[in-house]
Amino acid sequence: MIERQVEIRTAGSAMGTFIVHPDRGGPFPVILFFMDAPGMREELRDMARRFASTGYYVMLPNMYYRAGVNELGPLPADPEAPARKRMYELMDSLTIPLVMDDAAALLSFAEADPMARPASTGAVGYCMSGRYAINAAARFPSQVKAAASIYGVRLVMDEPDSPHVVCATSKAELYFACAETDRWMPTDQIDVLKASLAGQPVKAEVEVFPGTEHGFAFPQRPVYRKAAAEQHWERLNTLFRRNLG
Repeated sequence: MIERQVEIRTAGSAMGTFIVHPDRGGPFPVILFFMDAPGMREELRDMARRFASTGYYVMLPNMYYRAGVNELGPLPADPEAPARKRMYELMDSLTIPLVMDDAAALLSFAEADPMARPASTGAVGYCMSGRYAINAAARFPSQVKAAASIYGVRLVMDEPDSPHVVCATSKAELYFACAETDRWMPTDQIDVLKASLAGQPVKAEVEVFPGTEHGFAFPQRPVYRKAAAEQHWERLNTLFRRNLG
């Protein structure tokens, strides 16, 4: 495997990005891997390596670069703790237009790398970034062929770029993995998402994982559920293999 940390130029700044891909073969299909709210950490880099080990050029950007934040470090469970409040501030500082600008920069960088094949790109986002992965599919239809939201939040909003709305403009295959218990994406919103997708000419699936809570795929979380996590990997591998090669 080849891995490196690069600085990708964006509008007036630079976005630190972890890139990993196999050391032989290529060019490889690209996966844009959008982080969850706790931000960059070795747990995510290990997940990027797992994607890459199956034949992909994986790009994991630090989405908090505009605030000059690299890694937040361990976060206390107390929602009132200053470090956790800071995390929410950083999460709320992001918008879909800002992240789509970042995605454009990532794809431009991949275009210039002979090891990458961005014409076949997948996108995946966890937690806060589920909506960004889905919007990437709508924003870059000629490149993003598959996108997945893993216990994504804010998927149903009263906004024109809400994921449940932009799905209609996507040519990609979409996958939504939802936790059975998730206060950030409750059952009534899952039902709205399902109903919206049912009325659109889009290939998509919404799957609720029984007995799980928000964050179940992360090995270092107390809510980690190994069986469900491995099933989510199988779903992603199949999705990307089917659409990216």
